[in-house]
Formats: sequence, structure tokens, C-alpha cells
Amino acid sequence: MRAYLATSIAVTCATALALPFTLATPAAALPPGAPAAPTAPPSMDPGARETTSPAVTSEADVAGSTQSLPLAPLGDGRRAIGGTGAAGGAQGLARRDVRPFSLVGVVWDDARAHLHGTVQVRTRATGSAEWSAWQDVEIHNDDHGADPGTPEAARGALRGATAPLWVGDSDGVEVRVQPDRQDDIAAAVAEALPEGLRIELVDPGPEPAADPGPEPRAGLAHGARAVHRAPTIEEAAAASVNAQLASVGTATIPAAAAAAKPYIGPRPKIITRKGWGADERLREKGFVYTKAVKAAFVHHSATGNNYTCKQAPSVLRSIYRYHTQSSGWRDFGYNFAVDKCGNIYEGRAGGVAKPVHGAHTLGFNTNSMGIAVLGTYSSTTPPAAAVTAVARLTAWKLGLHGVNPKGKTTLVSAGGKYKKGKKVKFNSIAGHRDGYSTACPGARLYGKLGTARTASAKYQGR
Repeated sequence: MRAYLATSIAVTCATALALPFTLATPAAALPPGAPAAPTAPPSMDPGARETTSPAVTSEADVAGSTQSLPLAPLGDGRRAIGGTGAAGGAQGLARRDVRPFSLVGVVWDDARAHLHGTVQVRTRATGSAEWSAWQDVEIHNDDHGADPGTPEAARGALRGATAPLWVGDSDGVEVRVQPDRQDDIAAAVAEALPEGLRIELVDPGPEPAADPGPEPRAGLAHGARAVHRAPTIEEAAAASVNAQLASVGTATIPAAAAAAKPYIGPRPKIITRKGWGADERLREKGFVYTKAVKAAFVHHSATGNNYTCKQAPSVLRSIYRYHTQSSGWRDFGYNFAVDKCGNIYEGRAGGVAKPVHGAHTLGFNTNSMGIAVLGTYSSTTPPAAAVTAVARLTAWKLGLHGVNPKGKTTLVSAGGKYKKGKKVKFNSIAGHRDGYSTACPGARLYGKLGTARTASAKYQGR
């Protein structure tokens, strides 16, 4: 079904623009093995680039920054067949000090090129001399992202990208990318790695400041008031699309009882984009919708499980920046996210009750929604709270479109694992691997989807 672009936001923005909005003040190479962080910010390497949120006139950015560092041959002497360069050999980045960051990922120039190999990083926690063990970074190879033929898929800014990995507050990094080996009659040779490999180091910035209201903040001089600025058009628009569910600009959409119409589960509490601190200047303007929501695809974010629920908003801000600034997507890829404590978050902008067109399951983003459970659940069992949150969310959202969570639904492929135009039958609550050749959402989370379907149907009163 054809997505359409919502462009008329002037009326709803007018109300939101009147609300106060507060911004918080946010928060190269040294020899390998340097034990401590530099006392001054390290200088940028040649070829490195750093991006921050677009400048504002009142206060500093809330959404952090990204350091983008090019990878180089590791000097092991391996070469691709018929080549004189090191494209077929390992690439990486020597151990070094960098500016603070909390999430890493590797990107490359051509979004259609596949990385056949392994990506590993190790990091040093800020203020520590100890380095982590090598950690694997999950390789996506276009199984996430916009459907072929859509405007988002045609964006010139798109890059190939691994999954992002949350490492916590760090100021040192080392990277190695090892290509797969092929058996050849003459010798074992390496697959050519994609061109333009870079490591992206994302700083999520500080937590968004709570709205202080009309009264002066505690600690300010008598008669002084906190500095506010009017929200941008993008901020007002992102808030106003949820106006029927909560006050414009609120950090949460409250839970609500089941609707009078049968088989719509009670609406769960949802933390809005403002609540987790999304910088609306990072995404494209406007919203894209599909016709309906006939299925929910469950993912794991593959960012690792080394986060606390208090840190979940920072993880989301980091993924959001990685999706938009590093991968070149128009917005956060998933429609919703769920953390290990069962908190539910608004993902891609456009309204939690609306059929927002996401970029989560290549080939089947139309008439579906994507739910990312924060963490990696290949060998770790997802917390019961997270599975319950998936059930509650799908009971409500699928119920709005008359979908039975224990039923089946048919979607039309836009290309990818299945040929374009092929009709494919899915469970109404499916795993990402059902729509694409991927391990996502991890074997342990995938094994819990039956539990989620049964619980979701019960919440709907079936």
C-alpha cells in the first residue's frame, strides 16, 4: 500500500508553540595502551569528523554528538585476489583515547554492499585504566531499513551499518574488522570488505531537563527564571500528533482502560519522544503513514544487555542518532521500543495511535509496526516484564486495527528475502527473522513470542 506524507501541521503546531520548553546543557590518537584519559580533549584525526545537533540560539544541544573515525588496514599483509590494495585484509583502529561516547557501530559507504566478516570492539570506561574484552558487534547487512523503492530507501545519505552496541560511558576504543575467508584452489583468500569503513562513536548527551513550570527553579536567585525557548516546528509537530491521548508536550501518555469496542486491549503507558529526549532536528520533517497495522514484528536492538533501565533513554537517543546521522535514515527505525523493565517508548515520530511507516523489517514495513526490545537475546532470556510489555502494546495497537494477536495476517513483499509482490502469511505477532534472513530477535526472545501472543489476546478479551 502506498505511504503518504503528512505535511499539514500548522494548526496543531500553533498550540504547542505556546508551551515552555527547556534545554539542558550537555555534557587524536595516543600511543596504544595509554592507561588514562587525556587531560584535554584529544585532537581529531585526519579524516575524522564530528557531528553535533544543529545549533540553537538559546542553549546547548541535548542530543550529544558523533565522532566518525576511518578504519585502516591492520598491516597483516593480506590482499584481495587480483588487487594491489588491502581491501581483502583486516581493517581496524588501534587502541586510542577519544572524546566520551557510550555507543559504537561501524558504517560503510554503500548501503547495498554486504560486510562478510566479523566486527569486534573493546573499550575503556571513562576514568578507568582497564579495557574491556573484545565484544562482537552484530552485522545487519540491510535486513533492517526502508523498503526498496520508497523515498527513504533512495536517500543519498544512506550507508551500510552494523547494529549499534551500547558500551556505557567510555573514552577509549579499539576496533578490528576481520573478513570472512574463502577456500580457493590456490589459497585461502579474504572477502573484500566494503569501502569507506568507519567507526561511529555516539555520545547521547545528558537527560532532558524536566519542565520546571511557571515557577522559578529551586536554587535560582530570587526573581530569576530558567531560560526557555519556544519549541521548533518539528518538536511541536511530534508532540501534537499525540494530542488526543495526552496534553501536548507531555513526557508520557498515560495508561487507559480498554475501549468500549471489543477486542481492543487497554492502552499501556507510553513514554513519548520528548520523554526520552529525542532531538527532533535530527529527523526529516513531516511524517509518513501506511494504511493500517496488520502485524507487529518484534526485534532485539542487539545493543547488548549492559544497561540499566535508568539508562534506557540514553540508549534510545544513541540509537536515534546512529540511525539518522550515521546510517542516514529519515528517523528512528522502530515504531516502539521496550526496555528490560517493561517500559514502553514511542519510536518513529508520527503518533503512537497512527499507522506510522517505519524502517525495521526490510520488505515488510508497509502495514506493520516494529517493536525493538532493548538488549541482545540470542543466548540471554528476555525479562518477563519486557515480554509482558510487548503483549500489552500489541493488544492495544493491533486491536485498534481489528487484529487478533493469535491469528495470521498476509503482507505483500516490497522485495528482499521474498520477491517483490509476493504475498506472505505471518503470525500477527512475528519475529524479524520471519520476514528476513536474520537471527533477530535472537533465539531466546523469538521463543517467547508464543507467550506474548497468548497474553496479548487475553488483554484484548479474547
